Amino acid sequence: MAPGGSPAAAAGRRGEAEDDYGSERRPLDLNKYTTKKTIAQGMLDVALLTANASQLKYVLTNHGNQQVHFYYLLLVLISVSIALQVIVGILILVVGNVNINRKENHYVGNIINNFTVGLIFLISVINIVISSLGLDNYSSQYQYQPVVTGNN
Repeated sequence: MAPGGSPAAAAGRRGEAEDDYGSERRPLDLNKYTTKKTIAQGMLDVALLTANASQLKYVLTNHGNQQVHFYYLLLVLISVSIALQVIVGILILVVGNVNINRKENHYVGNIINNFTVGLIFLISVINIVISSLGLDNYSSQYQYQPVVTGNN
């Protein structure tokens, strides 16, 4: 430690960064941060896409049984949600390849990122509507059903 100062102040004078415990911190690499954030968004997108595909399968297979109310509306909403999720997936791949450490890429990366966030919000609203319209028997179809034996 330098005379008359804290370890962090001494490190700051040397051009290094230290945390409160005196260990040296590396500067944040925005490109790595953005890449990790993009991968996390992609994983969530895949999870939602899988759920929508399962809902679509349920709606299509149970139409003849008249168990699905608002059949055509649900069919359109689920299809639009899936299409928007594919677009978001493509945009996530594009924004993941933008090197934001280069100043000339900041504007393009920011526009793509904002557009992606807007689409994700729209997808969320659509999926809230899908859930509120209900797939009444969808959740009960996948609930645990105990096995009844003759020994009871």
